[in-house]
Amino acid sequence: IKEIISLKDKTDEEKKKYILKRWKGFNNYERFVFNKILTGGFRIGISQKLMTRALSKAVNIEEHIISHRLMGEWDPQTTTLEKLIINPDPKDQLSKPYPFYLAYPIDLDLFLKSDVSEWNIEHKWDGMRAQLIVRDDNYYLWSRGEDLITKNFPELKILSQQVPNGTVIDGELLPFKNGVIGDFNTLQKRIGKKNISKKDLHENPIIIMAYDLLETEGKDIRTLPLFERQKKLEVILKNNTNLSSPVRLSKYMKFKSWEEVKKERENAGKKKSEGLMIKRKNSKYEVGRIKGNWWKWKSDPKTIDAVLTYAMRGHGRRTNLYTDYTFALWNNGELVTFAKAYSGLNDKEIKEVDRFVKQNTLNRFGPVRQVKPLLVFEIAFEGVSLSSRHKSGVSVRFPRILRQRHDKKISEANSVEDLKKLLV
Repeated sequence: IKEIISLKDKTDEEKKKYILKRWKGFNNYERFVFNKILTGGFRIGISQKLMTRALSKAVNIEEHIISHRLMGEWDPQTTTLEKLIINPDPKDQLSKPYPFYLAYPIDLDLFLKSDVSEWNIEHKWDGMRAQLIVRDDNYYLWSRGEDLITKNFPELKILSQQVPNGTVIDGELLPFKNGVIGDFNTLQKRIGKKNISKKDLHENPIIIMAYDLLETEGKDIRTLPLFERQKKLEVILKNNTNLSSPVRLSKYMKFKSWEEVKKERENAGKKKSEGLMIKRKNSKYEVGRIKGNWWKWKSDPKTIDAVLTYAMRGHGRRTNLYTDYTFALWNNGELVTFAKAYSGLNDKEIKEVDRFVKQNTLNRFGPVRQVKPLLVFEIAFEGVSLSSRHKSGVSVRFPRILRQRHDKKISEANSVEDLKKLLV
């Protein structure tokens, strides 16, 4: 890789000489990999689990250990297979998070047939998933996307003095001021900042809502049943933290029936929650998204009817189709952009919209086309917040298309005021 990077400063003749020399020295498979790296197309569409399984078989190390060693920050230019996977330096492992266990969307038929007492049920907090690691008197904070975000949340540093060494907690970062959970938008602003001021810490303090324990006393306990991990987590927090600590325990709720669970889900928004998490009491902490033991029952999304105003070409196999759409709402008799969405339509529907875009183009801006405002779509999203950066004055989270409203004229689409009424 270092040799290939150094080619950028070489002449065309020197580059050609280097490539031909390498080609002659490689077999067919090696040439294939070399060319993929050389052209910047080394990325191959395989799942993380399949790659982990392949490495596990190749080096004869268990999959969960491979997954753990691949986590965190490492540079392919300075890291070897030996150092990363086979014989890692224990010091390099201090900041390493564990692979996150992800939940599946709920299978209602399964749950309605099961005994509610078999499950731990808690709120699905509307924040950012993170792992808090305390090892060797240092603390590290990792996002689910494997970004080291320690510096963004300096108020959590106190936990390195309160939580015992050899502890790893899985939880949710939440804005939390005066005992009240804040808006997700507040948390998002913190992530985008390079320097966190005293004003940020005072106006928008953050806590971690802890709901699982992955390591204690330096031992990996992910194979223990959930209820045992939960008990150990309670003891750690009870014995080492207080009400002023930036950590809270996400408590499980007890229900007598699934009807009671449904009612709690309906009230999730009032508690700044996205819905419910339903976990089998005896489940171990798995790697990745595995069906069976952890489920999420999210609140029904908010919806609004909007007008298609712009479309942009897609990527990959959809390069020739217009698949990325911009939608607008009415505001004082004008259509004002409020969101972009590119998911929700099937292949047939995408082709129909693509045909419409090409036949009803008003203006072109590179890969983007402005279209005649004739189509209405129902747009779903998870949350709404005020935003000075958006022309509509409002931003929405995770917008996606539910369906085209063939039954509606554009005059029947919703307004910005309608959207603002959905603010919690």
